[in-house]
Amino acid sequence: MGKMYAEIDDAMRAWVGAQHIFFVATAPLSAEGHVNCSPKDAAAFRILTPTSVAYQDLTGSGAETIAHLRENGRIVVMFCSFDKVPRIVRLYGQGEVITPENTAYKGLAEKFPDRPGIRSIIRIQLDRITDSCGFGVPFYDYVGERDVLEKWAFHKGEEGVAEYKAKNNAVSIDGLPALINQ
Repeated sequence: MGKMYAEIDDAMRAWVGAQHIFFVATAPLSAEGHVNCSPKDAAAFRILTPTSVAYQDLTGSGAETIAHLRENGRIVVMFCSFDKVPRIVRLYGQGEVITPENTAYKGLAEKFPDRPGIRSIIRIQLDRITDSCGFGVPFYDYVGERDVLEKWAFHKGEEGVAEYKAKNNAVSIDGLPALINQ
């Protein structure tokens, strides 16, 4: 049976910290817009306070999360266990995009490893924290981290990544502004 929490407690913090992947889902306000769900490397996730979290947003092929957050702020983060004890944790809230130009960026960036290709930090103020059994989640074996994205960003260099973001991350697939003027 699922449970709702007022905040992330120590047991949930430890469980989240043991996961290797999480998923982020956002949606535009328009009913015709596309819902987005993206897998993320859990090494890029931090619990800031019992009711706020953040993660490094690396340069990717699209910028749906950024565009949706700029439009309406709605976001849910989901962790699920693929081994041992089955469990799903969902963290709902209002997210904001913190780019390097933002005064809050430096303080947040210090909480994460320095990686090439970081385009922003997504900070989320949580308003709903739930868990559920996860009995239907299959077992998977964790093999290791991929380094392809970091190698790509390192090879491109800062200027190459900036050019890529300007070309591919300016707007969402629905035409919402994402990294315009970044």
